[in-house]
Amino acid sequence: MHIKEYEERLRIAMLRSDVAELEVLIDDALLFVGPDGGIYTKADDLQLHRSGAQRMTQADWQAMEVRSYGTTCVTVVTAQLSGTLMEVPFAGQFRYVRTWVQREGIWRVVAGSVSPIAAPGI
Repeated sequence: MHIKEYEERLRIAMLRSDVAELEVLIDDALLFVGPDGGIYTKADDLQLHRSGAQRMTQADWQAMEVRSYGTTCVTVVTAQLSGTLMEVPFAGQFRYVRTWVQREGIWRVVAGSVSPIAAPGI
């Protein structure tokens, strides 16, 4: 399976808050930097989805760059996102950077970050 297919599985799992699929796609050792600059783990991410504290109503991947390094891939995804986080609405264009590692034939996200993309002129 190509890494873009894994990214699509991740997109759908995020949109549906599919904790079982996220459990498969995210490595236990995940380190993720959120849009607030905080560092989060797999347990943090799964809890956001499990509890309903994060609900995505839109997750459209607009562009994707992929760099492959054998059993490691880095993806940069530009996305249009909307939803709520801790009951606070959010919407806009964001950029994800993710590091995927293949172990025993399975690709999982081991590191990542997401940042809002500033509007032109800011």
